[in-house]
Amino acid sequence: MKRKASAVWHGNLAKGKGTISTESGVLEAAQYSFSTRFENGRGTNPEELIAAAHAGCFTMALSLALQQAGFTADTLNTTATLTMENLPTTSWTVTAIHLETTAKVPEIAADKFAEVAAGAKAGCPISRLLKAEITLDAKLV
Repeated sequence: MKRKASAVWHGNLAKGKGTISTESGVLEAAQYSFSTRFENGRGTNPEELIAAAHAGCFTMALSLALQQAGFTADTLNTTATLTMENLPTTSWTVTAIHLETTAKVPEIAADKFAEVAAGAKAGCPISRLLKAEITLDAKLV
């Protein structure tokens, strides 16, 4: 048995703001709280929270990697879609994550952006923690 969930991190880095959208609703940056969403008994389900955390984590890692390479992104939008499987030995486990990111980055070549994005994927703390297959599509807009 498998379950899937997606979350999208929408970031306007020029304004220093970001929003997470899930199928259950939108989590504004200032209101983003795991505990209150569970305590209130409504809103985002656990797999959406994992997807939201990964979308945000990867986007921050990509923003940092771009800055270290000498570039500044105007916008970054990342969708994290995860697959969870009910495995006999571990119960529900994240087995795959697919990241799709689009960015507006002045003066960067597409191949350089793809290289920086691949490095950010490898350096993302959540990516390193999960034993899931993580794939990435990175595109400039």
